[in-house]
Amino acid sequence: MRFTVRHETLYRYSAPVRLGDQILRLKPYGMTALNHRYDITPTPSWREDRLSPFGTSETRVGFAGETDVLRIVSQFTCETGVQPSASKLPDLPPYLNGNIDETVAQFARDLRAEAGTVPEFLLSLTETLYRRTHRHIRPTGYAQTAEETLRTGAGACRDLAVLFIAVCRSLGIPARFVSGYQAKAETPDGKRHLHAWPEVWLSGVGWQGYDPTHGVAVTDGHVALSAAPDQMGTMPIEGGFWGDGVSSELSFGLEIEVG
Repeated sequence: MRFTVRHETLYRYSAPVRLGDQILRLKPYGMTALNHRYDITPTPSWREDRLSPFGTSETRVGFAGETDVLRIVSQFTCETGVQPSASKLPDLPPYLNGNIDETVAQFARDLRAEAGTVPEFLLSLTETLYRRTHRHIRPTGYAQTAEETLRTGAGACRDLAVLFIAVCRSLGIPARFVSGYQAKAETPDGKRHLHAWPEVWLSGVGWQGYDPTHGVAVTDGHVALSAAPDQMGTMPIEGGFWGDGVSSELSFGLEIEVG
């Protein structure tokens, strides 16, 4: 499947500010990117492309002087498909750590007892969360705790990802948080948003994604931008600014064409 994406993020400041270094995580990984570019205003004074500690692409940029606006546009075309098996075993402890609430752990044990193999359990978990959760879009903010999503039966895609990860880790299954895009429009008017889903490490397979927001395993309908043990390591733009008494306003626009 071919994705063509244009993602614009705009910060407006109430007065000129000095920008701190910004880390950008808006380049696809794990697939064939036919092209990718950043258009950034103001123009960075330096740029460094690198891999994160968890193996996904990051671009770090710095700025000189002051500005009252920061505009970042990421554009690319990529081809998705079933990904090849991973051959290198990652450092798994970061994907197993975490304090798991007992209600989440009990939910995990009950569901695991009803399933057969681990892959069968993971599909059952995906479908169960899809059926039991009222899903909604929450454009900004961090994910809820796993126990809150389980208790209320409601959440956004990132909340379901966090709950899925907690369930897996409570059973000793390594899991991580993924941020990216999906082929499906999420609102009747077609407005697009960043998406989130979990991946688990399966021996002999590698990282395999599941999307409890849609109740399916991840195949070629998703574009991953970054993956980390938790949401904080996948923020699409990470950085700050200096300015006394200055407020900021965030807006974004996301266009996705799928063919």
